[in-house]
Amino acid sequence: MGEIVVKTTALKVRELRGGQILAGFAGAVADAFTLFEKLEEKLERYPGNLTRSLVELAKDWRTDRYLRRLNALLVVADKDHVFMVSGEGDVIQPDDDVVAIGSGGPYALAAARALRTHSTLDAAGIVRESLMIAGEICIYSNQEIKVLELKGGKQ
Repeated sequence: MGEIVVKTTALKVRELRGGQILAGFAGAVADAFTLFEKLEEKLERYPGNLTRSLVELAKDWRTDRYLRRLNALLVVADKDHVFMVSGEGDVIQPDDDVVAIGSGGPYALAAARALRTHSTLDAAGIVRESLMIAGEICIYSNQEIKVLELKGGKQ
């Protein structure tokens, strides 16, 4: 809250659709949970089409009077795609399937890209190690890390 770390064990990633989709957030918790609920509605409406679900969520987020006040960023992934979604209407699929958000995001992103190229770690190992590196550098990040993996996802 502001410049104070209140909860170091906050879980900012959750499974959706029975573990077929992972969604994480940076920003306000209540806002992110509201967006997760809206995302689940879109996933029900467009089953099997994550891209369409996210585009529809981003449109609502940007244009809805209530939703546009929500302060969060989302990362959403299924076995084939990874996206970053914002309230500005952005639905970005990175070129290299590596994305990071939040205060430690730039550090974690740089570390993940380096580890992906210069190590033999699997995807979960790269995530864990890049977050540990970010936690060492960023005063707003920590090293309480829990890695979730997609069921049947690519590595």
